[in-house]
Amino acid sequence: MTLSRRGLLGLAGTTGALGTLGAVGAAPVPAPDRADAGADAAADRVRTGFEQLAADGYALLDGRRIGVVTNPTGITADARHLVDVLHADARVKLVAVFGPEHGFRGTAQAGGSEAAGRDPATGLPVYDTYGKSGQKLADVFTAAGIDTVVFDIQDVGARFYTYIWTLYDCMRAAALADKAVVVLDRPNPVGGRRAAGPVLEPAYASGVGREAIALAHGMTVAELALLFNAEFLAAKPVRLSTVRMSGWRRESFFGATGLPWVPPSPNVPTPDTALAYAGTCLFEGTNLSEGRGTTTPFEVVGAEGLDRRWAEAAQELGLPGVWFREAYFTPTFSKFTGKVCGGVRLIVHDRAAFDPVRAGIGLLVTAKRTWSGFAWRTDHWIDQLTGTDRVRKMIDAGAGVEEIAGDWAAGLERFAAVRGRYLLYP
Repeated sequence: MTLSRRGLLGLAGTTGALGTLGAVGAAPVPAPDRADAGADAAADRVRTGFEQLAADGYALLDGRRIGVVTNPTGITADARHLVDVLHADARVKLVAVFGPEHGFRGTAQAGGSEAAGRDPATGLPVYDTYGKSGQKLADVFTAAGIDTVVFDIQDVGARFYTYIWTLYDCMRAAALADKAVVVLDRPNPVGGRRAAGPVLEPAYASGVGREAIALAHGMTVAELALLFNAEFLAAKPVRLSTVRMSGWRRESFFGATGLPWVPPSPNVPTPDTALAYAGTCLFEGTNLSEGRGTTTPFEVVGAEGLDRRWAEAAQELGLPGVWFREAYFTPTFSKFTGKVCGGVRLIVHDRAAFDPVRAGIGLLVTAKRTWSGFAWRTDHWIDQLTGTDRVRKMIDAGAGVEEIAGDWAAGLERFAAVRGRYLLYP
């Protein structure tokens, strides 16, 4: 583990209701959305689901044999890891740890994980869950000797970020193995005011999108767990409990939370990366670089041979909340390793107005119009990322951003109605 194992955990009062552990009283208004909000941010900061669980004396885990699904983001407000905290507390019987994509310690790159082994600090067995689902994952839970799966991972708010599907797979497997699931909530770092982008069509379900939710879902992991259980796992629901945060509001970006940021994966180093990710990760479906191998992945996109005309065309779209600036970079790995790439840097100047999905579509539209070298990946990975083949086909046919967004509007409206039933925060 690379995180501190020392410090004190702040506590806050809680009460339980309807399978969800919630905060007493009204949620405090968050501090101004900036990382250096100072003492006011410390006083009004968000209390995570783990903090609320601890404040309640771990009553929800009493008498249970616990396995934790987590990674380096599963930390307290003073940067201790919850595995260390739970292992050291006699009130909790922690018997196993499960790692998602990138691994428990977060060392693996995209599409990779860490091998099973033992945590050197606690001696606990660590199991690799990435790529496992259904009965195969249920068998892992059974072999680990647990009766309750606890999930605590920081998400970034995009359908194709795999941790929410690790949650889904764990819920489905736990139901098969007759285990309970407890989801400890954390903020959606890009806010939760609205959903955006196309809703997944079943024909394009994959490991980066198993069920019909919007590309930018605008939900927390606990809210998604409730939705998954009722809408997609209703035939065999899991015994689910969620532990709410206190102090988080839907308009809050991560800088308003007062919480420390730990990169949830190697190529999401900052909250600003997360803000752009739902749009610029679409470039994984093309022959352009999405900025992997640079210090600002997903904030720069480009390719060898591109020039300023792309940025100029993107800027002319007049999309709200963002400027597109000419940029040059040399990736140290991934696409175009060691080659100078021209492209675009996204500068988000109004987070509330910024729609990352429309920004990503705008960049795809203008890249195809201004660069003769533009190409989709031959496996049409873009269709798995967008959840439909409509986006690719409309861009190929010359459609603009508003026409493409209009095409997914009806599906998004239907999803928004379903989503509204599971929201936990104002």
